[in-house]
Formats: sequence, C-alpha cells, structure tokens
Amino acid sequence: MVTAMTDLITKHQQYINHLWISTFALFATACSDIEQVESASKTQGIVYCAEANPVSFNPQVTTTGSTIDIIANQLYNSLISIDPVTAEFKPELATEWHISDDGKKITFKLRKGVEFHSTDYFSPTRTMNADDVIFSFSRLFDVYNPYHFVQDASYPYFQSVGMDQLIRKIVKVDDYTVRFELFSAESSLLSNIATDFAVILSEEYAIQRASKNEKHLFDNMPIGTGPYKYKHFLRDNLVRFHKHERYWKHDYAVDQLVYDITTNNTTRIAKMLTKECDITSHPSATQLEALSARKDIVVDKAVNLNVGYWAFNTEKPPFNNVLVRKALAHSIDFNKIMQAVFYGNGIPAKSILPPSSWAFAAQNMPVYDPAKAKAYLSEAGFPNGFEMTLWAMPVSRIYNPNARKMAELIQSDLRQIGIRTRIVEFEWNTFIERIGRHEHDSVLLGWAADTPDPDNFFSPLLSCTATFTGKNPANWCNPEFDLLLTQALDTNELSMRKKYYLQAQAMLIEEMPLVPIAHGVRFQARGSDIQGAQLRPFGGVSLANVRKGEK
Repeated sequence: MVTAMTDLITKHQQYINHLWISTFALFATACSDIEQVESASKTQGIVYCAEANPVSFNPQVTTTGSTIDIIANQLYNSLISIDPVTAEFKPELATEWHISDDGKKITFKLRKGVEFHSTDYFSPTRTMNADDVIFSFSRLFDVYNPYHFVQDASYPYFQSVGMDQLIRKIVKVDDYTVRFELFSAESSLLSNIATDFAVILSEEYAIQRASKNEKHLFDNMPIGTGPYKYKHFLRDNLVRFHKHERYWKHDYAVDQLVYDITTNNTTRIAKMLTKECDITSHPSATQLEALSARKDIVVDKAVNLNVGYWAFNTEKPPFNNVLVRKALAHSIDFNKIMQAVFYGNGIPAKSILPPSSWAFAAQNMPVYDPAKAKAYLSEAGFPNGFEMTLWAMPVSRIYNPNARKMAELIQSDLRQIGIRTRIVEFEWNTFIERIGRHEHDSVLLGWAADTPDPDNFFSPLLSCTATFTGKNPANWCNPEFDLLLTQALDTNELSMRKKYYLQAQAMLIEEMPLVPIAHGVRFQARGSDIQGAQLRPFGGVSLANVRKGEK
C-alpha cells in the first residue's frame, strides 16, 4: 500500500511540474489580471485541500456541506453558537439573550466594536449593529427586503425548517439590542439561529452594492465579521482568503488561507504527502494506513452526527408505490456496503437519526432478502422488474466516502431481482442543482447535522416545505409526518418531543421514502505542525483557530 502510494506521489509530482509550467504560461498570456497561484505555505498561510467548488459565498442560500465547510466559519459569525462538547448555547455576536415567558419573543444584546471586513471592494464606515442583524434575517422572510429576490435566491435551510414563516418581525430596540417576535413559540429556534446558515451580513455593504446596481455580486464577493476575508476564487482551482486584521475574537489567524479545489480523493492525498496541502478533507479508509505511517502527518477522527441514505423520487412512478420502495430496500446487501465502502469506519443505520441522538430509537430496518424483494415487486405489478437511474455523488463526504462504489454494489444487487440500473454522475454543483429539480429516480446522498437538535434530521430533509425548496431528495410530502414534527417543535418538554420523534422514525421505515444506510466517521489529515483544526461533531469545518508551526 505504502509503496503504491509512493509511486503515485512520484507520478503526481511529475504531472504537477508539467501542469504548473503549462498553467503559468496560460495565465500569463490570457489571464494577466488574475492573481497568480502561489503556495500559501511559502507565506504565513495554510493550504486546505477541499473536495468541491463552493456554490456561493453566502451560507444563507445553500445547504451544500462542501460549501459550508469552506465559507461559513471562516468568513462569518452568527449571533450564538453551540458548544461542541456540552451542546450548550454560547455567545458570539450576541453577548446575551432573553426569552419571554410565552416563548414568542427573544431579545438579543449585541457585542459592540465588531468590525466588518475591509477589502479592495468595500471599506466599512461603522461597526456591526442592530441594523445588520435585522437586514440579515429579514432578507429570509421579508419580500420587501431589497435582497430577498436577488438572483432568484432561495434560503433552503430556513425555508425547510419553516423559519421564514415563524418570524413575525424583528424590532430594533436600540443600536445594540434586537427583539425577534414570533408567530408561535418553537423549541428549536435557538438551535437554528446557532447554525452555520444564520450568519450576520453587512447592511452597509448591501446598500453600497444596490446603489451601483450590483446586487448580483453581494453573495459572491462577501463581507462578514469572521477571522478571514475573501480575496479570490478561481473555479476548479482555488479559493483564497486573507486574514481579517481586526477580528473581534483573537489576532492569531494566519495571513492566508487557501482552499485547493481537488475533487479526486487520491489526488488530494498525494498532495498531502507531497506537502502541497497542510490539511486534507475526507481521506478514505483505504488511505489511512499510508497517512498514519508518516511522522509528519496526523490523522484526526471524530464521531459526527450524520446519515448516508438512498432516496427515491416518490413523485415518479413506480417509486410512488411504497411496495416498490420496500422491494428496492430488501434487495440490497447492506453488510457488503459497510465492508466495501466504509471499511469498518461507519455505523450501520438503524434509523435516520444516529445512535448518539437523544431521540434515537432503533427501527425494524429492511434486511437483505431478494425473495421478499421479488414478492413485493410482483405485488406492485412489476414481476419482471423495470429500468431506473441511480444518481451517485461525485465527491467524498462523511456519510458516503465512495458513492460510485456504493452505486455499483447496489446496481449488482438490483440486477438479481430483474431491475436494470443506470448509474448517473455529474460535477458536484450540477449534481445538486439537478437533484433539486427532482430529475432523478433515486439518489445516494446524505446529511451532516448542523445542530444536535433531532429536528435537524427531519425538517430540512423530509418536510413538505423542503420539497418546495428542492432540498427534499425523496420529493416526499406527508401531512401526518409534518404534524408530528410540528407537535415536537411546539413543546419544550423533552419526553413529549422524544415521543413525537419516535413516531416520525417509525413512519419513515413504514413509508420508506429513503433508506438510511450508515453513519460515517469523519477523518481529516493534517501536517503535524498544524494546530487548532479540530473536527467537530456537527456543523461545518472551522479554521478560525488554526495555527501553523506549533508541534
């Protein structure tokens, strides 16, 4: 294994040398106005090998995990956060908060002196205040906000959890106090405000862009309050951030943070071994041996709240028939998938919720039984099977380290019951867009939680609202299921919430809009001199505290 990897590194380095010469010549002649791609490691910087291009630079408008990992905690801050160890709420841009007795009013006291980014395209004249908070959240639900409809923007996370329908208004009490007034109390609201999606934007910057008729640039040339500020993005190549010199929390962010966009998993690892990258995302289980053998590399491992699943487009025949969905579920040898795809580094799913969730209850999951699968198909009117597509992610994620391999195993199993399957792949951003338009028959996807609240596994993925935003890959809308979610959110009593979530988990297995497959383990490889890049059990990657040169 190590010898094979060494050969790969040699070939890779030769390729990089050739590519560098060709690419530099191309940039020099055709792209003289584009910043040259030098190694951040040669400056006071860090290079992070990432698996996909960002789809936006505003977390409000996407739920794509690879994008959130790059932008959310690096460019922005939220009002509050959730402690990854205690799961308690922590102050961020809000220093304190108070909830009224009826739960319908939440008042936030804001931190003073927080500076927005100063860049070559924006220079703030004031610090963050209540106007920025009101602008950031009103954009989500107020059709009169001048940015609500910019670029046909949708706000998939907030819409799928119903937050856009929950907030009645936001009141400016004074320059550093805001009050959220709600139509009804909801137990998960603070959790949603603490997610990576609920970032605070600059109203002053928005006004400036609007005055120049440049609203379309607002989400892709970002301004935030986080430890890094945007500098440059070259699609399929890199994202470059520079240090925010006046970051309110601390002063030890590195001078440059560069994301090297490398979609191929093996190439990412090769770059790590040749020190072209300081940190690498999602190394596969088969690569851990070579990485762990190196004294100059540390492999981090963390249990993460996530689930990988196989979703069926329930609005498309024959997948609108629950018998067909059950037949497909019983036709798959999930033990083979756990061995060939996860290599012992995943947990077989017994529910959509991971076992560490306080609402988890093991379900009567479908087992590999081709005879039962054929019986279901015959009962559904398809004794000779049918043809279908199976869409597989082109990137490695925590919940599915190798979707192509998984798809091939499923394809082989389906063949045994007479179902002819064509595997479909696209570039990641195109893949997500087309899944959002429900062009698929079935798809291998997953979800990494943003908060420890169980609703984070239900509403964003399977609510009726999520079907309208294109973020429900099963395209499944069940009013009875939505009622259970509403009942769970309407109470703060833990035992009652757990009762409703138990019923929701059982309904998913009975209706089978998707099949939970596994809960993955998150891995990260980093140089031994890289500190402060710890993995978290939920939410996106944070490099706010990353440092270099300390062993």
